[in-house]
Order: sequence, then C-alpha cells, then structure tokens
Amino acid sequence: MALNSLADSPIIAFTILLTVIFTIPPIFEKLRLPGLVGLLVAGVVLGQNGLKLLDSESDTIKLLSDIGKIYLMFVAGLEIDLEQFRKTKNRSIGFGFMTFIVPMIAGTLVGHLFNFSWNASVLIGSLLASHTLLAYPIVSRLGVVTNEAVTVTIGATIFTDTGALLVLAICVGIHAGEFSALSLVTLLGGLAIYAVVVLFGFDWAGKEFFRRSGDEQSNQFLFILLALFLASVGAQVIGVEKIVGAFLAGLAVNDVLGRSPVKEKVEFIGSVLFIPCFFVDMGLLIDIPAFIKTLSSIWLTLAIVVALIGSKFIAAFFAKLLYRYNTAELLTMWSLSLPQVAATLAATLVAYQTVNAAGERLINEGVLNSVIVLMLVTAILGPVITARFATSLQLSPVDLETDKLTTWWGNSEDQLADKSDELFTVIVPVYNPQTQRYLIEMAALLARHESGRIVALAITKAHIQMDDPQLSIALNQSKQRLNFAREISQEFGVEVSPAIRIDDDAALGISRASREQNANLVVMGWSRTTGLRARLFGSVIDSVFWSSHCQVAVTRLLSSPTTIKRILVPVGDLTRQTIGAVRFAQILADVNQAEVVLLHVSNRKTPPTLTEKFTSQWSDIAAKSQLQVTTNIQTIKDDDIARVIIREAEAFDLAVLRSVRYRTAGGLAVSQVTTRVIQELKCSIVLLGEPNS
Repeated sequence: MALNSLADSPIIAFTILLTVIFTIPPIFEKLRLPGLVGLLVAGVVLGQNGLKLLDSESDTIKLLSDIGKIYLMFVAGLEIDLEQFRKTKNRSIGFGFMTFIVPMIAGTLVGHLFNFSWNASVLIGSLLASHTLLAYPIVSRLGVVTNEAVTVTIGATIFTDTGALLVLAICVGIHAGEFSALSLVTLLGGLAIYAVVVLFGFDWAGKEFFRRSGDEQSNQFLFILLALFLASVGAQVIGVEKIVGAFLAGLAVNDVLGRSPVKEKVEFIGSVLFIPCFFVDMGLLIDIPAFIKTLSSIWLTLAIVVALIGSKFIAAFFAKLLYRYNTAELLTMWSLSLPQVAATLAATLVAYQTVNAAGERLINEGVLNSVIVLMLVTAILGPVITARFATSLQLSPVDLETDKLTTWWGNSEDQLADKSDELFTVIVPVYNPQTQRYLIEMAALLARHESGRIVALAITKAHIQMDDPQLSIALNQSKQRLNFAREISQEFGVEVSPAIRIDDDAALGISRASREQNANLVVMGWSRTTGLRARLFGSVIDSVFWSSHCQVAVTRLLSSPTTIKRILVPVGDLTRQTIGAVRFAQILADVNQAEVVLLHVSNRKTPPTLTEKFTSQWSDIAAKSQLQVTTNIQTIKDDDIARVIIREAEAFDLAVLRSVRYRTAGGLAVSQVTTRVIQELKCSIVLLGEPNS
C-alpha cells in the first residue's frame, strides 16, 4: 500500500493517531517542552507538508478533531470552579470584564492595523480576550488558592470564555452572509433562550438523573456525553458554533458532577484521546511554507503576542488599583490570565474553517499561525511567572489554637457546632483478616485520644435472594471479623459498636453507614485497585473520598501503629488541609511519644528568603500545638520532590500524605508526586482525603 493512500483507511489513520498520542507527548515532556507542542509537531510531520500519512480533510480526522474541539470546551466549562466564583462574584465579574475588554480592544486595533476587516479584527480581539487556567496546579500546590486575587482570577474565567464565544458566534454569523440588525437581535435572543435552557435544564435533569440512578456510573457517564452532544447540536440548530454549546454544557453539569468518579472518567477519556486528536489536527493544518512566511514577516505575530501580554498586564494593573491588591497579587493575576489554550485554539480553528459564499476565510493562515505561536509562548511564560511570584502571596488566616480532630477535620463551623456534644466516632470497615488488627489499632488509638468510640463495619455483598446460602456464609464471616475487632478494641479500652451492612456497592455502603452513625472519621485499609484500572473503573478509595460526608484516612500499615516512633509529613503548601494532616500526625505521635518531622522540598531556584519564610510559618504552627510532641522541620532544595520524600522516608516508621489531584483547565492531567511516592515508599502510609477530594 502506498504511503499517500494510508490516510484513506480510517483504521490505519486511527492507529497512527493512537501511536502519536501514546509516544510523542512523553518524549517532549522529557525535553522539558509541553506535550501539546509534540502533538502539533507530529501533525506537521505526518501531514501534507511531511510524510502525508494523515489528511486533515479525511472523515476520520474531521470527526475525531471535531469531538476533541467540543470536548476541550466542555472540559473548560467543567473545570471552572463555580464555588470560587460565587465567593467573589462581584470582583470576578469586574476583573473578568477588564481582562476581556482590554485585550479585545488591543486585538481589534492590531487587526485593523494589519488591514483586516472590522469583523475579522473584532474576532482577533476576542481570541485574545479569554484565558486558560494552565497554572492552576501551581497555585493549588503552593496553597494560595484561597488568596482573593487568585480566587477572583479563577472566577473571571467564566466571564472571559463566555464573552469570547459570544463574540465568535456573532462574527461567524456576520461572515456567513447578509447580517442585519434584525438578524443580530434574532441571534442574540435565540442564544439567550438556548443558554437558559441548557444551563438550567441540563442542571436540573442531571441532578434528577444522578439521584435516581444511584451508583450506576456507566449510565451517568453516558448521560454526561449525551448532554455534551445534545448541547452542541442544539447550538448548531440555532445558528451558533457548536463549541458554544459544549462550553455551556460543561457549566450546566458542573455542579452535578462535582468531583465525582464520573467526572474523572469524563475528563480521562477526553485528555487521553479526543483532545490530543484536536491538537494533532491543528498541526495538520499548519502549512510550513505559509508558517515560515508568517515568521519571516514577523510583525503580525509579534504584534499579537505583545498585544496579548501587554493588555492582560494592563487589566491586572487596573484590578490592582481598583481592589487594592499588592504587587505579588498583580503579577499572579497577570500570569494566571496569560495562557491562551482551550477557548483560544478552539475558536481560532472555527474562525479559520469558516468560509463565506465568496470562498473567503474569516481569518487567514497568518492569524492561525500567529495564534499557535501565541499559545506556545503564553503556555510557557504564564506558569513560569506564576511559579515565581505566587510564592509571595499572603495566605488566608487560619485558626491554629486547637488540636482536636473534630476541629481540623470538620466540614464547616455549622457542622462542628452540631457535633460538639456528640461522641467522636471512627468508622472502620473490616474485610481483610490479615490487615484487620493494625487497622483496628490505628482507629482505637485515635478514638482513645479523642475520648470517642469505634464502629466496626462489615460490608456483605448483596444477593438477589436474601435466603441465598452464599449470603448466609458471608454474613457469618462478617460476624467473625466483627468479634475479632471487638477483642482488639477492648485491649485499648475503647468502646466498639459492631455493624453489618448488606449492600451492592462497598464504597457507598461505607459512606452511608458513616452518615447514619454521624461519624467524624473513616479509617480504611489499602485498596488493590490502582493505576490505569482505577482511572477507568474507579476504586473503593476514590468512591469513598467522593461520597463520604466526613474525612477519610486510608492506611497501609506494615507494623503495629503502637510501635510508630518517627512520623514524616511532607508539606508543600500552607492550606488548612495540610495543617490538618500535620495535626493528625501530632495526635498519633502524642499517643506513642513519637517524633514528627515536617519535610519541605523546595525548588532549587526558590529564593532563600521565601524558603526561610515558609519554614518560619511552619515553626509557628508547630509551636502553637498544645500537645507535648517533638516537631522538627527539615527543608531540602531539590527539583525531584518525589525522590527526596522516598529517600528521607527510609528512616521513618510512617509517612502521612494528602490525597490531591491536579488538573489543568484543558483536561490535561498533571503528574502527581503522591502517586509515585505511594508506589515506592517502604514504610507505613496514611493517605488523608477530605470530602470531594
């Protein structure tokens, strides 16, 4: 078969795409370049200017790229934190307007300067008006997400993306043909009605369906996909580009999904398959001669890049003056709003592919190539600046005066008030007799320290017939495990209440029982479902983290908790959750007269003053503890955080970690230190997860 005919076979084209997605991004990431750059380069190499193995006009590429494009905008809508937006709604709208209108004006002027029509110029302006929160994982890791300037910038995303897509819809409509004031009003009216139907209708339908479907994750996953494509088709029906519908669908089901396992699956499918296909197609569209010509007459590209960087800075500066932010907050807002990836690339491709009756494109190859350069520049520059200046942000004040788990692991002040007169309750699911003793001992130590009780829980798999002999055998085994749990608890002088639950789903059984018992903490053993299988099908741990109303401690104990003398707690940020993990370690150390070491691994480029400030803050936190526990702080400069934690943990009996998942707004997963640490640690582990983590 000739090389140029390979692209005609859908199966061969799809196989080539999978090979590229699987191999290229890791290679570029090892070269310290974004994996997306690798996909673009692969598209160029395999396209009409290279090996001609893939054709952007083939039905296979068109379908996968279209799905990737709407998936990209759908995930962008999903990743907007509506809770953060609600907290600072007025200021988020204010900054959103500024960081939208200033780049919009700058981009329009650039377009007009280079002799584009007013319609195309306004479209270019809208391309600069949105932003992608590519550096969100950085501010999350640093623990400064609660800083108002960061919260305002995150909330502003909903305004900038919506505004940019609205302008795109109008510009595409104008370019497509006769466009009168009446047709503009008709389009805007239809879009308003459509937006209300999607945002409120899909939200209501999603909540109803999820409530009725219970734990049927496969049907819930299909419902979300159906919502995405129905919204996209509906947008086309009213004459609006489908990515507008995809974005609105993401916003609509945002609250429905929360941080559920279904959301993990939705994002996972997009980030590993459809979204990469979109970027490969972007590479296929790059005409090398035209790209070189664009760069040789670099003024358009330079003007667009400078306009974006300058206008985003001006908008952040206005916000600084208006809201009285300091310089570090100004620079962080600027850097967070710089990256142009999700909405910008999707809208650019739509505009480039929009052709009127005269055969004219809305924007030419020069603009397309300039936007690709803009994406590369801002995707690198934004996170670098964020990492440099976000470390100087002021943190929200945290109450550090108490050392009770009921305080540090409570969901809210209201719930704490409700629980103040209740007995501290620890739920312990028991299943594996080999690890049951250590698990009960851990729960008993914590319950005794808090003057509380243990609820030993045995989940028995449900059968269709309740008189099934297999069910009777399973119930007897559960009773034996509970009797063993009672014996262990009595050794520690802790009250234990045995409980058996018959349930189809172990995770939901645990969560429901903990809610019924009004538990403060769930202590469970390690799940064997990890890696790719867990990402695809979910694990008991993931499901309990999501569905539980209280905090969860997952343990992998290699020896009795009573023998623990040295506890290591890696601290990478100063959030309430991290401080709670430290308090957890101190309480366990108080029981065993053990030592706690807080390990902070900082980047080699971190200024010594910032490292000293961070160490001083943790010293103050440790000193305020009312517990007589030896707490030391160790700071090491190294770029490989996981390697340092694994190496230092060799001298410890237990490591206390937090369960944290970071994602970019494009649905592209960011590597997690925790995953590697868990896989390679040789000591016992406690993994702490808060509700909906």
